[in-house]
Amino acid sequence: MLPQTLAIPALLFVVFIFILSAVVLQSKQNEKYPPGPKTLPIIGNLHMLGKLPHRTLQSLAKQYGPIMSLKLGQVTTIVISSPETAELFLKTHDTTFASRPKSISSKYISYGGKGLVFSEYGPYWRNMRKLCTVQLLIASKVEMFSPLRSQQLQELVKCLRKTASSREVVDLSDMVGDLIENINFQMIFGCSKDDRFDVKNLAHEIVNLAGTFNVADYMPWLRVFDLQV
Repeated sequence: MLPQTLAIPALLFVVFIFILSAVVLQSKQNEKYPPGPKTLPIIGNLHMLGKLPHRTLQSLAKQYGPIMSLKLGQVTTIVISSPETAELFLKTHDTTFASRPKSISSKYISYGGKGLVFSEYGPYWRNMRKLCTVQLLIASKVEMFSPLRSQQLQELVKCLRKTASSREVVDLSDMVGDLIENINFQMIFGCSKDDRFDVKNLAHEIVNLAGTFNVADYMPWLRVFDLQV
């Protein structure tokens, strides 16, 4: 039982949530979306995704077609499951759909979405891409490090042959991760791996943070409560 001093605010909060949800649903009812499963108040179709969302989306696509709509919380999401339709979104109309959805993790990972991966499509993003393609990823610079990459790959192959001949068990993912880290250190810092900078684990942490479920991404009105930050 809640204390009497907390019962009334809690009740008002619950009523506010349902009223807000009803207002949002009412404002969206006249919009036309592709077919999709029925939604629940507030959470939409989040409860349907399960532990293997890709399998769920595959099953739903068989029922609702290659273009379907889902409500992930309060966020309307269009799911494309056909190569021909995906080409329209990713190639024919790529500039229209180039921006990534804003998320809490991208805000902190890339200083408010200022990185090339998370920033919105526009003048800033185009300038960032130009900087990368002209200054960092031009063919001459990539080719300049070709001997380094070849040497590192040869060393990896020798190591794998040695462990295979002795019938040792190896973690190939870990070895490839070390290879990529060593190449990046050589290309960026001009030296071998430095124990002061744990780049591989940092990359893993970024990937985990970017893929972590945050309820405020799907119910934006909860961001003010700062539930998971």
